[in-house]
Amino acid sequence: MALAKPQPSTSAAAAAEAPAPLHVAIVMDGNGRWAKRRGLPRTLGHRAGVESLKKTVASAADLNIRWLTVFGFSTENWSRPASEVAELMALPKRYFEAELGRLERDGVRVRIIGRREGLSQELVDICAEAEARTAANDRFFLQIAFNYGGQADIADAAQRIARDAVAGRISPDAVNEGLFASYLGTAGVPAPDLIVRPSGEQRLSNFMLWEAAYAEFVFQDVLWPDYGPEHLKAAIDEFHTRERRYGGAVADDVLAAG
Repeated sequence: MALAKPQPSTSAAAAAEAPAPLHVAIVMDGNGRWAKRRGLPRTLGHRAGVESLKKTVASAADLNIRWLTVFGFSTENWSRPASEVAELMALPKRYFEAELGRLERDGVRVRIIGRREGLSQELVDICAEAEARTAANDRFFLQIAFNYGGQADIADAAQRIARDAVAGRISPDAVNEGLFASYLGTAGVPAPDLIVRPSGEQRLSNFMLWEAAYAEFVFQDVLWPDYGPEHLKAAIDEFHTRERRYGGAVADDVLAAG
């Protein structure tokens, strides 16, 4: 499916009428700091973050977003204390136990990207059930990156391409950007128009490195457990002020250069 490219806004009115980004990706960050500021264990910050996820998913479709990707657990998060990793591993179960029925009824299709290796069989089964029960839905798409890293996904894709080339299924000369993208965990999903990171941090943290090539970035100074629909709308409003050039130039720049 082709990625829609909103035209540059020239006024506040035009920005208000501009289409929402088709695909928004969010780095859910700040759970630990949220808990620390309240004198709570980090685990309770992660649980509070699940509540923010519920609110954000529920509001995204109303903001005309078509795809939402959230970063839940990275390949680097395994280095955290065992108790915190255990809590993070429990979050998908907690989320789907509370929300899967509603997601199924509301036409949301769930997709989990990331490595299955290292996850418990119970967690693998929970993810598979969420994907299977929502497989026929197409109103809204929720992609959850879990045990995911952008570098790991690129490396895994390269391995799969190499195996197919050795087996004679593809020619090395056929490998280009489009073919490579079809081997990524995000295959079939348009690249994100907008990547949002709450918590005040301003980095990608190994998230969607390939797919972020022409995404707009918005960094917001709010911790994830405090995140809500108003913050997502603010990020979209900021997106509407950007001129997306995709490596080209807008007409005014061309005229000025001439």
